[in-house]
Amino acid sequence: MKISAVLHAGGKSRRMGQDKATFLFRNMPLWQIQLDLLRNLPLQELFISAQADPTWRPADVEFVPDDQPSRGPLSGIAAALSRITTDYLLALAIDMPFMAESYLRSLCERVERGVGVVPLIENRAEPLAAIYPREAHDDVVGALSGSDFSLQALVEKLIAAGKLQAIQVPDEEKAFFRNLNEPGDLGSVLNSW
Repeated sequence: MKISAVLHAGGKSRRMGQDKATFLFRNMPLWQIQLDLLRNLPLQELFISAQADPTWRPADVEFVPDDQPSRGPLSGIAAALSRITTDYLLALAIDMPFMAESYLRSLCERVERGVGVVPLIENRAEPLAAIYPREAHDDVVGALSGSDFSLQALVEKLIAAGKLQAIQVPDEEKAFFRNLNEPGDLGSVLNSW
C-alpha cells in the first residue's frame, strides 16, 4: 500500500511560549526530529501542514496550508487528504518526539484496503499518530463544515463507518505518544521516560 505523510506544525504554541517546531529537544529542533523519523519510512510523499509556510521547511517537503478558517489539525488533515496521490495519509504531530519508527512502521503494515489505523490509549484516540484512508476526505471536510472540530469525534465517526480500525496501545508503547506542550513538559516527560 502506498502511503503519504503529513507533519502537523500548525499550532500556535501559546503554552510553549515559542514555536514548538523550533523547540530544541536532545539538541535538535522538533521539526527535524519528526521529519527524520518520517523520512525513514517507505513513504511516497511528505507534506508539512501549517497555517503559514514555515521558514524552516526543507525545500524537498511540500507545504500544505490548513484549510481556512483553520480549525486546528482537522484543517491540516483535510488539506493533506485533498493533495495526496496515494491511498493513505499518515498524520504525525510535531510535538511527539518520542514516537518510534518501528511503531509507525507497524501502523503502516496494518492498513487494509480503504481502512486506516488509529491508536487508542484506553478509550482515547491518538489521531495525530494515525493513518487515514483517502476515503475519509469527505468525512473530514464534513466535520469542518459542522460545529464540532474535535478529532476525537471525527475518529469515532470514521471507526463507525469502517474507515478506521482502532488498535489498543500496549502499556510499553504508551510513552511514544507523550507530547511537549509547554516548557515544563520536558522535565516531566524525561523523568517518566
